[in-house]
Amino acid sequence: MIAFFNKFRIRLLPIFVLLAILISSVTSCSKDELEIQNDFPFEVKVMPIPKEISNGNTLEIRMKIETTYSYTNTKYYLRYFQFDGQGTLQYYDELPYLPNDLYQLPTKQFRLYYTSNSTVSQSFEVWISDNFGNEKQLSFQLNSSD
Repeated sequence: MIAFFNKFRIRLLPIFVLLAILISSVTSCSKDELEIQNDFPFEVKVMPIPKEISNGNTLEIRMKIETTYSYTNTKYYLRYFQFDGQGTLQYYDELPYLPNDLYQLPTKQFRLYYTSNSTVSQSFEVWISDNFGNEKQLSFQLNSSD
């Protein structure tokens, strides 16, 4: 009797496998639309910077945007807000940024230059965002060395 069931089970095994493949292919193709991902999260890496700055001195801030995927139409933007002290932030030799204005970043790896215009401690935030709504906040606090 056991031999009969083993023989019967061996003959039906290919039918069960074929049936499983057929069911999985039918259920996996139920969507009419292709799902296209265009939202790519990112991280911002910042090289260490000094904790002190004196009035009139400039500090270099090296930044790099790292993504797990590469999409050619992604655009990155920067805005900043200074809430303690006074200073200017600029990209290379361009004009200084205005607080809360949005500026497009031309590359994923860049340098910002912060120039102190005060003799007190200074704090500001830099926001990096992309055209898909992802955003990262970076906070900087500098003590005065004057």
